[in-house]
Parts: sequence; structure tokens; C-alpha cells
Amino acid sequence: MKVIQERKLVLWNINVAYIAFIIGTFCGLLQVFIRNDALELPKWLDYYQILTAHGVLLALIYTTFFIFAFLIAGMSKTLGSFGTKVHLFAWLGFIVTLIGTILATIMIISGKASVLYTFYAPLKASGWYYIGLALVIVGTWLSSFALIGHYIAWKKRNKGQFSPLFAFMTISTLILWIIACLGVVVSVLFLYIPWAFGWVDTINVELSRSLFWYFGHPLVYFWLLPAYIAWYVVVPKIIGTKVFSDALARFSFVLFILFSIPVGFHHQLTEPGISSFWKFLQVVLTFMVIVPSLMTAFSMFATFEISGRRKGGIGLVGWFIKLPWNDVRFTSIFLAMLFFIPGGAGGIINASFQLNELVHNTMWVVGHFHITVGTPVAMTFMGISFWLIPYLSGRKFTKSLQKLAFIQIITWSIGMLLMSTAQHILGLLGAPRRTAFAGYNSHPSALEWFDGILSNHVTMAVGGTILFLSAMLLVYIVANLMFFAPKANVPTEAEEFPVADSDTTHTPKFLENWWLWIGLAVALIGMAYAIPLSDMIQHSPPGSRGFITW
Repeated sequence: MKVIQERKLVLWNINVAYIAFIIGTFCGLLQVFIRNDALELPKWLDYYQILTAHGVLLALIYTTFFIFAFLIAGMSKTLGSFGTKVHLFAWLGFIVTLIGTILATIMIISGKASVLYTFYAPLKASGWYYIGLALVIVGTWLSSFALIGHYIAWKKRNKGQFSPLFAFMTISTLILWIIACLGVVVSVLFLYIPWAFGWVDTINVELSRSLFWYFGHPLVYFWLLPAYIAWYVVVPKIIGTKVFSDALARFSFVLFILFSIPVGFHHQLTEPGISSFWKFLQVVLTFMVIVPSLMTAFSMFATFEISGRRKGGIGLVGWFIKLPWNDVRFTSIFLAMLFFIPGGAGGIINASFQLNELVHNTMWVVGHFHITVGTPVAMTFMGISFWLIPYLSGRKFTKSLQKLAFIQIITWSIGMLLMSTAQHILGLLGAPRRTAFAGYNSHPSALEWFDGILSNHVTMAVGGTILFLSAMLLVYIVANLMFFAPKANVPTEAEEFPVADSDTTHTPKFLENWWLWIGLAVALIGMAYAIPLSDMIQHSPPGSRGFITW
């Protein structure tokens, strides 16, 4: 009975995630045509409403609900069924997150929160929008504490044993999430809500933005780490081998806890009011995050080669041919990994002092965001969906659905390649982000953005259209796997939850000393943020009143 209830909880999370996905991708389709001056919205709908909805529903809501679905299912699989208290806490977390999502979405749709995904002050939304965001965070904390409680109970029953790798990585992700959310919680509760409801007249703009990016950059790794869990733990099982190195996998996640949080200032390199020293320090820490990413790349391609050679691959690249390219669960995630290579390279550019000056407020950043989150993360979640949903629903991933899944991931790859490349080029040509169509009085530089039938804006619109069609195909596949595909009548037809074996023989015990890593993370955060944030508080300007520009 407990297993059935846990599966219901996971399916509810996935359902909400894909409802947000449908609305968010449709808003994205509208944007690419508006920016190309090919579509005019009705008077009751504003461009910044759909831009806000697109960012919030895809980057915050879709990812959050899907991530917790994946983590809850994986923790149940690897550590056993939840206890009664854990189960109730997990459901409570889902309900609170859902209430916050509905409230925030209503505020966006009603035109009272067109402040974009970053909700930068002094743009001012309804106070209820910020309450909705706060409830989303509180709900995820409740779900996180439920999973952490399940982990602690398992550790008490299995003293001296290493936790399964999936569970270790889940706890790493949740620790990062809880610490990172402290910034946005403080910002929303003590700055935005009193200001939005008129209890105070002004807001400290620099402090509010700094607290957002204290949260905003590790948010990227909250998206990425569940994808990495699938890469490390699920993919080796699918291709028929073990985890390459248990110790390397655990250490890479520890490094993400340490180095993904105290780096938010690299998003604020063009802002005044922050000393160059603190910006430089956080840029240095930003480049440290490259290390666990390279460790992950090394581990994954070593896993691929081991698997390929065991299947008879010879020569320099013979192993590559032997990989299971006819298995969409693998191919989708492999393509996601490939897209992360240019995405990571773009991140190095964004974090560089001089190069950031060139691209910061341009479409380059939009292209970078889509090729790092909209492809590696999203395509990994698609690959997970292809086996997780039938595992939960008890339905078969039929051959016809598998063929559609291949079409879906290929079209998503093509659409993202076209759209993201065009966005990068537009950024280098100076096209701004966060704007609807603007011709700048036919200035020659602006005309370059729209020049010719194959202009970059047209390419972006074509790519966006392909992406939307691919998204609708994905929704069709997901709906079939949930409700309409044939039931698996015998155990051999049932989809498994693929978890690879992981040898802990040479894994150091200190890697699972959570207080050590949390203490080091807090020390790094204190070093990077204590002085600049206290300076923003003590020597802040008078503050800004709110502006509603829509």
C-alpha cells in the first residue's frame, strides 16, 4: 500500500510538472514571433506577462516538480518505502508547493506580476505573488525534510554502511537547495513582501538582487544535479555496466555543494555598488565549479568506453559504435550531455570580467540559458520520463511510442540548435534581451538583427516553432504512458527503475560526513558574502519606490 501511495505522489508531481511545461512552452512560442514582429498580442495580454510565465513555469515550476518526482521515486527505490511521517511530510510539501504555484500563476495571468523570472526590484509585483513564491520554497523544504528524514532513518538501521549512491546524491542536492534558498527566503520575507504590501516605502535594490543571485546561481545546479544523478546512476545500468567510480561520483557532488553557492556576484559584474575584489573572488570560485563538471565528463565517457569494449568494440572509437543507440532512454541523455559541452564553454565566457561586459544584457545570455538548461537538463528529464512514467503507471513503453520518442528528441535537438545559435549570434550583434520587438528607429545596427529572409530572428522563430511541436509530441507520449498505453500484464513487460551497481570498496568514509561539507560550505559562503552584504545593509542608499511599467 505504501509503495502505491508513493507512486501516486510521484505521478501527481509529474502531472503538475507537465501542465506547467505545456503553458510555459506555448508562452515561449509566442515570444519568438513577437520578437520577430510577426505577431501582435491582444490588448488584454502583455509581452512581459508571457515572458514572466515562460520563465517561472519552465525554469522554476516544471523543473522543481519533476526533480522531486524523480528524487522521491529514487529514494523509495533505493532506501525502501517511506514511513508514515515521511509520507505525510512529502504530501504536505507537494500541496504547499502546488498552492504557491497556483497563487503565483494567477498573479502573472492577471497582469499583477510581470516582473520576469528574476523579479528584480524596483519592478514591483502584487504582494500575493511574492507570497506564492515563498510558499513554493516552503513546500520544497517540507519535501526535502521528508527525504532527509527517510535517509536518516535508513542510516540508523544500517550503521556503518555507505548509503546507496542515488541516496547520497539526493541528499547532496537537497543540502545545496536548502542552503541556497536561504537567500531568496530572506529577500522575499524581509524585503519584497513588506515593500509590496506598502508596509515600507522603499526597497534596497542592490541587496535584493544580491540575495536573489545567492540563490539564482545554485538554482542552476539544483536543475543540473538530478540530471547528473541520472548520468551517474541510471545510464550505466541502461548500457549494461557499473558506475565507473563511486568515490569520484560522491566527491564531485560534494564539490558542487562547496563551490556552486558563493558565486552569485558573477551575475552582477556590470552592477555598481559591489567592490571589484568581491566580484573577483566569486569569479575565481565560479571557475572552481568547472572541476566537478570535468570529473563528471571523464567518468561518463569512461563508462561509455568500458561498456562499448565489453560488447566487442575495438580500436580508438570502436566502442562508440557498440553503445545502445536504438534505446531512446540512452540516446536522449547522450545528446543532452553533448549539448552541455558548448553550454559549459559559454558559461566560462559569461563569468569572465572582460567578456561579460560584451554579452551581459544581450540575447547571448538567453541562448546560453537555453543550451545549458533547456537542453542538457530538459532532455535528461525527457529521457527519465520515458522509463519513470511507465515504471509508475504500470504501462508499456510500446515500440510505436519509442519511435515517437526518437522523433521528439531529434526535433528538440534541431529546434534548440537553431534557436540557441541564433540567440548567441544576435547577442554578439548587440540585440538586447528582456525586450519585445524593437527596431530602434531603423538604426543600421538593429537592422542587422532582422536582415533577410534567413535572418537570425527568423531562424530563432523557426527553431522555437520546432521546439513547440516537439514539446507537444512529448506531452502526447507522456499522456499515453500515463493513461492509454497497454498495461504490463506480466513482470517481464514492466518497466524497471534502472539503478547501476556502485562499488564502495575504495570510497573514503569522510565523503559521507555531511557536517564537514556543510561547515566548509558555510565558511566559503561567509568568506564570499559576509562583508559585502553587511556593507550593503549598513551603507545602503535611501532605497527605491516600486515601479509598475506594464
